[in-house]
Amino acid sequence: MNTYNTSKTNKVIRGSNRATYDKDTIDSIIEAGFIGYVSYLFEDTPITIPMAYGKIEDKIYLHGSLKNRMLLSILENEQMSMTIMHLDGLVLTRSGFHHSVNYRSVTVFGKATKVEKPKLKTAALKCVIDQMIPKRWDTLRPMTDKELKSTLVIEVRINNASAKVRAEGAIDEKSDLELPIWAGVIPIKQIAEVPISDNSVLENIKVPKHVLDYYYQNRN
Repeated sequence: MNTYNTSKTNKVIRGSNRATYDKDTIDSIIEAGFIGYVSYLFEDTPITIPMAYGKIEDKIYLHGSLKNRMLLSILENEQMSMTIMHLDGLVLTRSGFHHSVNYRSVTVFGKATKVEKPKLKTAALKCVIDQMIPKRWDTLRPMTDKELKSTLVIEVRINNASAKVRAEGAIDEKSDLELPIWAGVIPIKQIAEVPISDNSVLENIKVPKHVLDYYYQNRN
């Protein structure tokens, strides 16, 4: 099955013409980022927090301290949702009513479980680091047993998801098209600037290839 079934939770109501449930599209949006906005309930209060994530197949991984209230609340409720969004442009129209943005967004819904096995925890943490900077994990010193034991990792199997994408120009009322007002799109993208070595880095240690590769691929 290449699409997610629609349900009361993942069905896009407003702007449904921009919705897609295609798994390949949803995966591409998730894999293009590394920060998601995680929603959870804490003492009956809804809270949303940005979190780094990793993805392996149809599973999302999050991590934090053993006392992280967000992760503990998610495990208690078992269910969670997370939204990933990429801002691609500001859409400026001839009226305030039609101003918009171009974007790619995904909301995933799934069941959360605690990752217990050390090998799986290590693989999950590796995917979180490599989601941020590809090939980074293998250049680092191995995690100690103490570090691994003090880290809480949860796995969220994606049960359902939907994406919403806007990638078009200004949409104005026909009666406004002759107004002497500029309309158009300002493209927006995240870029990388030149890597800055920490002051404590040993003198003979140069910026590694995987960091430079990331910079060159994302500098403009």
